[in-house]
Amino acid sequence: MRAVIIGASGGIGAALAARLAGQGAELALFSRSEHGFDLTDEASVAGHLAGLSGTYDLIFVATGALELNGVPPEKTLRALDPGALAAQFALNATGPALVLKHALRLLPKERPARFAALSARVGSIGDNGLGGWYGYRAAKAALNQLIHTAAIEISRSHPQSVVVTLHPGTVATPLTAKYAGSYKTIPPEQAAANLLSVLERLTPEDSGGFFDWQGKRIPW
Repeated sequence: MRAVIIGASGGIGAALAARLAGQGAELALFSRSEHGFDLTDEASVAGHLAGLSGTYDLIFVATGALELNGVPPEKTLRALDPGALAAQFALNATGPALVLKHALRLLPKERPARFAALSARVGSIGDNGLGGWYGYRAAKAALNQLIHTAAIEISRSHPQSVVVTLHPGTVATPLTAKYAGSYKTIPPEQAAANLLSVLERLTPEDSGGFFDWQGKRIPW
């Protein structure tokens, strides 16, 4: 198996890489901190992925951020800031979509392949009963739509592909440390095992979907 992990230095990304390496996978790992892979810069995305050749069975974008540039999730409309909203979209929605744009050539057309990007349940419009967290919610909802739309197109050229967004649960990482509250957290290693198990069970009929760590569909 060959796999690409974007965000490989983060909690979930590192756990995914470790688990796949333990299974004997050949890995291409990228992160901003170690490789200068900047999801918000298309030239960076394209340049790093241009160095890869052949085909890959799995491409996983394991990135995301609740706080950007020191700006916490908004609690009220009064806190909305155009710059903060744009930053959320750039990292949490546009970035993963750009990875898919430039990595599509790495997915085989004649056999099964998987592309997954980390989303979040708070990106579900149908499941939003609390409000708040405007930028993060909206960016993840946009990510879901971008990946869903791309999956429809990709199914025509890659009929055995699975292209999805995944909610990992509340994972004990720096991303959630300040916001987990009373929610039960799971270690990154368990999250990685759960997500890979879900991906193994999904079929091309599931492509374009939004699934949680148990493999259950999340409402849009």
